[in-house]
Amino acid sequence: MAENYITVENLSKSYGEKPLFENIGFGINKGQKTALVAANGSGKSTLLKILAGKEPYDDGKLSFRKNISIAYLEQQPLQGVQASIMDVIFESDSPLMKTVKRYEQAVRAVQRDPSPKVQQELTEAISEMDSMAAWNYESNVKEILGKLQINDLEQNVATLSGGERKKVALCMVLLSNSEVLLLDEPTNHLDIQMIEWLESYLSKANQSLLVVSHDRYFIDAISTDIYELDNCTINKYNGNFAYYLEKKAERQQQQVAWQAKARNLYKKELEWIRRMPQARGTKSRSRIEAFEQLEQQLQQKVEQESKTFSVKSRRIGSKILEINNITKTFDNRVIIDDFSHTYKRGDKIGIVGSNGCGKTTFLEVITGKTKADKGKITIGQTITIGYFTQNTPTEKPDTRVIDIIRRSTDSITLADGTHLSASQYLTYFGIPPQKQFTEYSLLSGGERRLLFLLEILITNPNFLILDEPTNDLDIYTQMKLENFLEDYDGCLLVVSHDRHFLDRICSQLFVFEPNGKIKEYPFAYTRYLEDKKSKQKAENEAKHSAEKTTAETKKPQREHTKRKLSYKEQRELEEIEKSLPELEQQKAYLEQQMNSGELNPDQLTEKSLLYQQILEQIDQKELRWLELNEPTA
Repeated sequence: MAENYITVENLSKSYGEKPLFENIGFGINKGQKTALVAANGSGKSTLLKILAGKEPYDDGKLSFRKNISIAYLEQQPLQGVQASIMDVIFESDSPLMKTVKRYEQAVRAVQRDPSPKVQQELTEAISEMDSMAAWNYESNVKEILGKLQINDLEQNVATLSGGERKKVALCMVLLSNSEVLLLDEPTNHLDIQMIEWLESYLSKANQSLLVVSHDRYFIDAISTDIYELDNCTINKYNGNFAYYLEKKAERQQQQVAWQAKARNLYKKELEWIRRMPQARGTKSRSRIEAFEQLEQQLQQKVEQESKTFSVKSRRIGSKILEINNITKTFDNRVIIDDFSHTYKRGDKIGIVGSNGCGKTTFLEVITGKTKADKGKITIGQTITIGYFTQNTPTEKPDTRVIDIIRRSTDSITLADGTHLSASQYLTYFGIPPQKQFTEYSLLSGGERRLLFLLEILITNPNFLILDEPTNDLDIYTQMKLENFLEDYDGCLLVVSHDRHFLDRICSQLFVFEPNGKIKEYPFAYTRYLEDKKSKQKAENEAKHSAEKTTAETKKPQREHTKRKLSYKEQRELEEIEKSLPELEQQKAYLEQQMNSGELNPDQLTEKSLLYQQILEQIDQKELRWLELNEPTA
């Protein structure tokens, strides 16, 4: 039987008069990796906060296994923190960091007082370091932050962007060594390469997960089951996201069939209630209670998948969009290097590349928001561009949602010649009639971005340029957007980190590579990824022997001109460059011994003290190496 870590019983939470969930129950077991899905505003983030002890709940019971450790990644972490990245990470109170601190304190204590009692404390600290595999903690921190493109560990957290703070917090959670990880949108602000690395890391991690995410490939890669918050209740599905959609559809069909039967019964019972005399006897009480329960159940909304619709497209002439030899530099860095492409009718092209490579700049050049250094953009006379940017425009706070859409048009013409009203259009994309008369100031950030996107789509442009359109959309709205774009007859150019979205919508790619090179790839993303991995595997195998030799003999180098050294200094430098690799080998050997589990307590103490001495020697020699290699003024 699986070991239970967290048990939730009859949990309820409301905001004002709006219930998020009522009397829900579920559990998280050892090794369980669960994705939590729901429409925006259903309470996913609130539920994680409750489990993490960050927010109270109205009613119910939470039970945690004794001494369980939980790490929580919130959506907007480390706000207002004034400290370096390294200090924030090493000052955390995660189980692993507590172990490292205990060990460091024990080492210093033994150096001051080598009495048996103090030696015993060090032995226990070493044993705990072994059990938590904590010897390589600092290098692991640097490795994970490097994967997330955070390299300056002395940078103040207060100067970081929201995305960078999220990456630092993600690193802290991953290295916490906690039994349970609660992750709220961990893939936000990560490029595709980072997301794939995170998938691999979490799949191998010996930890239980409860993850909120809108990335379907990510959900399938890391989860063993899915919890869905729907109509204030929670449903469990044992399988991947495709299985969840299949079973959810079956459940909805059963609910629709049940409601049809229940309505007939309700009509009969309602007639009986109305015919009853005012003085109702005790014999009828059970029937009355059954009627009231039936009435309450019928009031619950059954979500039915809206039918997709195809919009009547604008005419597109022979000339669409021509990109001729454009080049763009930014801060002396080449973003686009001599790129050309001629759009054909029906082209739907995705743009992929690492964060900061210039994808958004490319869109700005195409739309004329930014001028290219060289080259020319030619747009056909029949082309109407709709450009969805990452920066949501502001609106007057008291403007109603429906009025923002209606100022573009009252309706949209469908392919069959019929019309869809602005209200019906908003309802299809998950903004119900009661919310359409809400003031703009009351919308969340995600709802504002969706409204901005819908305002563009309803104008029916025949060329869409979309910069991260799925950010902040729940999975259900994403699927409706995909349905819309799949039937869209115009041309499309889209930047996205959502691999499922790219695979379904885009039949070709612009791949941004280093030094501003953009390569055209005539397939969808998954095919591109497979080809890329095959190529990388072949290159890695060819270079394996050479890289291994280089890693063993590599020495620090400087590109600048060194000052002239004296004979004595030159000999000292040579000695340092010879001894540093030897010390690193000794350090690695000691780490291997201490992690082997074959040493007795006295041997562990001896090796640990020697390990600290070698670390100090490495630090001293590296510092002296830098001094001797200091450039001339």
